[in-house]
Amino acid sequence: MTYPRLLNAARVGAALIIAGVLLSGCTTTSDTTPVVAEEPAPTTPTARPPRLTDESGRPDITFDPCLDIPDDVLVDAGYDPRTKDVADYLMEQYTFMVCRYRAPVAIPGVIRAYGLIVLSGNVTIDEELAKVGDVASETTVNGRRALLEYDPKPDNACAITLQTDFGIVIFDRLYHPDHTRTLTYDERCGGLHDTVALFEPFIENNLGKKPQ
Repeated sequence: MTYPRLLNAARVGAALIIAGVLLSGCTTTSDTTPVVAEEPAPTTPTARPPRLTDESGRPDITFDPCLDIPDDVLVDAGYDPRTKDVADYLMEQYTFMVCRYRAPVAIPGVIRAYGLIVLSGNVTIDEELAKVGDVASETTVNGRRALLEYDPKPDNACAITLQTDFGIVIFDRLYHPDHTRTLTYDERCGGLHDTVALFEPFIENNLGKKPQ
């Protein structure tokens, strides 16, 4: 089973509801003797169900790029969480949850105009490598197997794909320059590894689980 390349198309909120239950601390009998109410047994937090599922038999996607990257981490990485833009791909054979983020307004010579597309999918890293092997090289991020995807032809993007238990997560960064010359490797890929290393700890096997 193959899947089409999604990065080019991707380049073109679910909210959690928490209910609170108030329990009375005690009751009294007719002779005013206090009777302590039985404490409820502790419960194990229920994992958040995936926002999207398909009928492919592939694993559920347990990292949601729209929900599982904290706002403060996005800010540390140089992106504005208020620019979140959902662009999912739900197919019968696979699924990609997709979120796009933008950096703050660029200042020429000071702040570069970057955009970031995060694609979390239930295809394997070997399937991804089969698609992009001519422009990909093996690497690691925080010890996790990864692919650096850099096409030297004129373009404005660079991507790092991480292997996960459910499939892959692609971090595709776009540089929007204020000039017309050919972009250098450093302009396109410089610092991307460090950015992805900030996000990697939030990719977990259990839905909704955050690093300690």
